[in-house]
Amino acid sequence: MALPNFLVKRIPKQENIRRLRQLISDCDISTVCESAKCPNIGECFSRDTLTFMILGKICTRSCRFCGVEKGSPLAPDPEEPKRISRAVDKLGLAYVVVTSVTRDDLPDGGAEHFKNVGTALVAVRNNSRTGTSPVPPLKIEFLIPDFQGNEDALRSVLDAKPYVLNHNVETVPRLYKFVRPQAVYQRSLALLKLAKRQKGTVYTKSGFMVGLGEDKQEVFGVLNDLKDAGCDIVTIGQYLPPTKDHPKAARYVHPDEFNEYKLAGAKIGLKVFAGPFVRSSFQAKESLEGLI
Repeated sequence: MALPNFLVKRIPKQENIRRLRQLISDCDISTVCESAKCPNIGECFSRDTLTFMILGKICTRSCRFCGVEKGSPLAPDPEEPKRISRAVDKLGLAYVVVTSVTRDDLPDGGAEHFKNVGTALVAVRNNSRTGTSPVPPLKIEFLIPDFQGNEDALRSVLDAKPYVLNHNVETVPRLYKFVRPQAVYQRSLALLKLAKRQKGTVYTKSGFMVGLGEDKQEVFGVLNDLKDAGCDIVTIGQYLPPTKDHPKAARYVHPDEFNEYKLAGAKIGLKVFAGPFVRSSFQAKESLEGLI
């Protein structure tokens, strides 16, 4: 099945991309952009935009859509929060997105590590304030796993005071067994609902893919479920296999259909950021426009 024109991206200029790759190497950090083989990597890197991935490069789950390596991960690196904060300082970022592999091997799923990253980021921003000119507070978006429903783990992450708490449902419930067999749709909804109840001031966000075999009514159903869970923002993008070994897309969703989902979300009070290349952390800051 040949890619339609709306799924063909231009290759951006390479100078910024090389510079950012060098910074990633120098700071010894990981990005989900590289590990998940994101199709937006060139565009984002050329704009000094990236999504940090913590807790290693190996995931304990075997979701069929994902390009991240699976297996037995190493212990969390206590120096990682400092390295990420140095990278953020060097880039001068005002909005930072941090995600992780799923760490079902850890008692708290890695929640304390998320909190430590948040603390380190706030500290480096405070230390970089110079003179009398006010420096706007750093906005942090955490894209978290489900922590196997561990409410204490979620509270620990929220203690770091993220601006946005993001957790993806990834697909419609009917496809969970095929797409993400170790996850539970209702558990993800419960996590989002609890996040909103615990910290009413945090924006909550979720995302999912289309083109995996779902139909429109199922998409509308997920939007309603996410609204009921208290979500403010939802991202919807086209599933594209990261490698030839991953399942092929069932279909390529036309931009007009993505627009239908935006309108459907607006009708029920959801900000839906949707399009062929939309991903959960793609243009994360821009997805907040209209809410702030």
